[in-house]
Amino acid sequence: MPNPTAAMLVIGDEILSGRTRDSNMHHLAGKLTERGIDLREVRVVADDAAAIEAAARALSDSYDHVFTSGGIGPTHDDITADCIAAAKGAKIDVRDDARAILQAHYDRQGSDLNDARLRMARIPDGAVLIENPVSAAPGFTLDNIHVMAGVPQIFEAMVEGLLPRLTGGAPMQSRTLRVERGEGDIAQPLSDVAQAHPELSVGSYPFVQNGQFGVNIVVRGSDPDALDGAMAKLREHFPEAVE
Repeated sequence: MPNPTAAMLVIGDEILSGRTRDSNMHHLAGKLTERGIDLREVRVVADDAAAIEAAARALSDSYDHVFTSGGIGPTHDDITADCIAAAKGAKIDVRDDARAILQAHYDRQGSDLNDARLRMARIPDGAVLIENPVSAAPGFTLDNIHVMAGVPQIFEAMVEGLLPRLTGGAPMQSRTLRVERGEGDIAQPLSDVAQAHPELSVGSYPFVQNGQFGVNIVVRGSDPDALDGAMAKLREHFPEAVE
């Protein structure tokens, strides 16, 4: 049975402008690999309602899971919750359970739950909350879309709490072979191995080190026996290679 599939939707003008370097995709990809959920696509969109809604609909229709990051804070440009609600045709308003979480958090801090902060308690009807152990403001799951914060520390904590709720498949494994030859020298043997093992992903990643061209061959899959077989064939072609 194939593994569940996933996409990620990264939201924020600051990512597209180059002001902020996104690390959430890298973190999510690693965690999904461990869980046996195949991340197939990542999109980055601006803080634009039409773009967010269109991307959310398209990805939700194409994959088993969609993970979003960014745009659920207290400021005017935090529009992700509204956009996901619109994409799924759900009403959205301040919800009592989310409000109670925020009220308790700001009471502990001795701060007011003002109108701006209360925006973070706006949750679509039918959504399930995603816990935020860092700053309290929850994310949510609506249908197959999981909406989380953009701040890396908070995003990572939300992912940690969310993933045990999701059914995964066979964890992906990878093997690497370092070959100090150019891609043109390895292309045909690599193609032969890939054709012999269609159940695996076989990729080549070139590098230059100390003036020497080389390639890291990476084989990925969920079947250890198939991985061993592919690696054995590669070592026959490239006996000088290093794992």
